[in-house]
Amino acid sequence: MTSNEAPGLRRTLGFFSLVAFGVGDILGAGIYALVGKIAGIVGPACWLSFVFSFFVAGLTGLSYAELGSRFPRAGSESYYSLKAFGRPTLSHVIGFLVLMSGIVSMAAVSHAFGGYLRAIFPSVPLWLVIVLFFSLMTAVSFLGMEEASLTNVVCTAVEVFGLLIIIFIGLAHFGRVNYFEFNGQLTGGLSGFGKWGAVFHGSLLAFYAFIGFEDMVKASEEAHAPAEIMPKAILWSLGVTGAIYVLTAVAVVSVVPMEDLVRSQAPLMLVVEKGAPWIPRGLFTLIALFAVSNTALVNFIGGSRLLYGMAKDGLAPKIFGHVHPSRRTPDWAIAAIFLAALAFALTGTLALLAQSTAALLLVVFVVVNGSLIVIQWRDGKNREGFSVPKVVPVLGMVSTFFLTFQIQPAALIPVGALALISLTLFAAAKLFPRGF
Repeated sequence: MTSNEAPGLRRTLGFFSLVAFGVGDILGAGIYALVGKIAGIVGPACWLSFVFSFFVAGLTGLSYAELGSRFPRAGSESYYSLKAFGRPTLSHVIGFLVLMSGIVSMAAVSHAFGGYLRAIFPSVPLWLVIVLFFSLMTAVSFLGMEEASLTNVVCTAVEVFGLLIIIFIGLAHFGRVNYFEFNGQLTGGLSGFGKWGAVFHGSLLAFYAFIGFEDMVKASEEAHAPAEIMPKAILWSLGVTGAIYVLTAVAVVSVVPMEDLVRSQAPLMLVVEKGAPWIPRGLFTLIALFAVSNTALVNFIGGSRLLYGMAKDGLAPKIFGHVHPSRRTPDWAIAAIFLAALAFALTGTLALLAQSTAALLLVVFVVVNGSLIVIQWRDGKNREGFSVPKVVPVLGMVSTFFLTFQIQPAALIPVGALALISLTLFAAAKLFPRGF
């Protein structure tokens, strides 16, 4: 790098680090709370909702794998749509919706972290926990991808260990229920699907738990040979988490009676209490804190790299494309993510926006699959990297579009509001091209 050349991001991630990055982000905190709610909708057959969601996530994951191989850029979704449709305004909106979904997720996660921590230290005010939580995430993100990756690996190991405990407890109780039994409580106008209507409805909640694989491509500019290892890392991450989710769902309904499971706010803790009471209760509180922190950290890294990539592609103010000369991290983008996430978290008005996270990303996934359809038909097969059959993005687009019909209409309102905010910021970036 010459003295006049701006520094780029440092490449430190290998295949194992990328898989840990993906598994840590996908596992997150969702599975620790969602299993009971999905079981309440579906019944002992709730594992089928995870299978269907894995199918939907897998199709879009394959599309991300090819796009990540074709275009190993930090801007990811916004860059894919720009290459496909040539519409900077659309690319900015897509990138902004992805960015905001991560920020809203981090804000919700900070409240979850505060809830777990204050269960141990109830006198600590929630606002102070949130500020310290985001300050720690900012510091780790600023230090560099190598440090963040090491933290992610440790947190991921703790998360996986906790879920393996649940699975092993479930093995001793396997076969105690009928795993194809449905509650028959169909909601959302899905009665036309019969018993499978409950599975589809539960799949929307299960899909929340698979969100995170899309963050992996945002680390493309910090990975070694990303065009080669990114597709494999995405598929391995989805495969590992999909297997863990299905086995965890089977274990939970095997150990805990359905009526107790539906009422519980901490279903995995209930599995431990009923199936292995000798395990210290505080152990799973600690595991949950690691899981929550890991989700926020990976979202923080993904969001800052996305904003950095958008700035490089002219879709966001240029200042966010600045890289710290010694740490080689996008410092201004990291600062922006910190302030935005902190603002959302401290307002406390997160309920509807948290429900909208999946809606935001499902809209994005429809566009991403559509982008690959256009690129494949226009440019042909990806001869230098990973390719999928043309039917894959078509099925990915249809399946994600199908899941959007399971979302409550009120949860779509923030999607439109954020799109309008995005257009306003895009117009400001064009009016002040030299940055601010």
